Amino acid sequence: MIAVLEAQRAGLFKRQHILPNLIAGVVVGVVALPLAMAFAIASGAKPEQGIYTALIAGLVVGLCGGSRVQIAGPTGAFIVILAAITAQHGIVGLEIATMMAGVILLLMGVAKLGGVIKFIPAPVIVGFTAGIGVIIWLGQWPAFFGLPTPTATHFHEKLWVLLQSLTHLHWATTALAALGLAVLLITPKVKYLNRLPAPLIAMLLVTLIQYFAQFAGVKTIGSAFGGIPQGLPAFAWPEITLARLIELIGPAFTIAMLGAIESLLSAVVADGMAGTRHDSNQELIGQGLANMVIPLFGGFAATGAIARTATNIRNGGNSPLASVIHSVTLLLILLFLAPLAAHIPLAVLAAILFIVAWNMSEVKHFFYMLTHAPRADVAILLITFFLTVFADLVVAVNIGVILATMHFLRRMSMSVEVAPQDEKTLAMDLLSQGLMKLPTGVLVYSIEGPFFFGAVENFQRVLHDTHTDPKVLIIRLLRVPFMDMTGLQTLDEVVASLQERGVVVILCEANEMVSTKLARSGVVETLKAENLLPTFAAAICRADAVCQ
Repeated sequence: MIAVLEAQRAGLFKRQHILPNLIAGVVVGVVALPLAMAFAIASGAKPEQGIYTALIAGLVVGLCGGSRVQIAGPTGAFIVILAAITAQHGIVGLEIATMMAGVILLLMGVAKLGGVIKFIPAPVIVGFTAGIGVIIWLGQWPAFFGLPTPTATHFHEKLWVLLQSLTHLHWATTALAALGLAVLLITPKVKYLNRLPAPLIAMLLVTLIQYFAQFAGVKTIGSAFGGIPQGLPAFAWPEITLARLIELIGPAFTIAMLGAIESLLSAVVADGMAGTRHDSNQELIGQGLANMVIPLFGGFAATGAIARTATNIRNGGNSPLASVIHSVTLLLILLFLAPLAAHIPLAVLAAILFIVAWNMSEVKHFFYMLTHAPRADVAILLITFFLTVFADLVVAVNIGVILATMHFLRRMSMSVEVAPQDEKTLAMDLLSQGLMKLPTGVLVYSIEGPFFFGAVENFQRVLHDTHTDPKVLIIRLLRVPFMDMTGLQTLDEVVASLQERGVVVILCEANEMVSTKLARSGVVETLKAENLLPTFAAAICRADAVCQ
């Protein structure tokens, strides 16, 4: 309830703010209607299940989420995953996976992992969202052109089958879809009309034409699904078994991770537009609760919807009231206008998803990153994109993150400097001790940067290049913020090896955290306590005493 409490403290439930939120909620509810049905059909569910999802997600996330302007519901990003789950496990399997994903999201929020999700690299996010956009675009060809749905599994196989089928397209279906697409593209650019939701205008216009013309062979919600039930969604507990829970763990984690990324991205966009500040962990808790509840009423996975959230803000929404009104609007449509939905052609919903796919692909941003980003990031972007399209979204994200992490570790290891310090460099430090030069047989090395497993090789190489063993080796740790276990273990091995060759190793200037780790890991025991010193001056005195 953080968003609600913040809105209350900010005075956003006062009379002057109620009307703008009412208007914004109604507008977003109307915008959500065709999108919810289109996403449901594309995900292998019934159109009314998309409406149920948007209704419940909007209500729960609006009241329990971490952003006071977030609008949640079914989104295009989920289509590829949900369609695959539905095809393999049925709609009940999708509902169970959604509930499991809700529990995972809730636990992530409680464990305060909201901030971690933000660190998924931009090339990975842009790569997989662009890939999803391409898959959605191709997946809507049968509904757009009136073609039979291909039975092929892989993207390139589907593309080849559909290209061969284009000569048999259904002209009336294609014409209606093209008209809907034209309306979606033109309406936002026409004065006065741009104030109305383009998806609603396209859906109403194409539906009216089909209703009066009755073109043969044009599929509608009525002919494909028998229409939309009028009334409230019924409560039903899905049949959950241990076997199903085990087989759906993977899909559930996928839904949870994608839902977390999408919702937090949407919240960040909302912050930029509305000047708000969301709570990442509370947002995950809100999304988790919503996804736990939605399947009990026939819905499926939901997350923060960037387009609907932006529409909410543009129309004056600034409190969770707008999200609640959005849900109320969808409820009223279900109660009073549901029978009319039977006449909606699937072609116009495919046209809407064409626009969704284009927006998701962020073509301009994709090509900008392709031409301006460092080569390693471009490689990660393309690998993630092509794996999403031709292999699998989960594989693409995992490999993308792994590659980005490996690249980051490589860059980090290169930034760690292990360098010898000569008397010229140490002049000021030596002068403060009344010395003009280092004691004979003393070498000084400085480590600058985090001493982790990626930097170990650099450290070992530099020490190996000393060629001759000194009497005393001083290692300065002033600029080492932390050490990991590999770094500590390597340091311990190096100290032991040098001591066997008669070299006394002195560590100095370590911060409190590093000193604690040195003690716990056994390095101090190998080193001997008198050789771990707090200052460089103390290290010089100790070295001078050893050399005498």
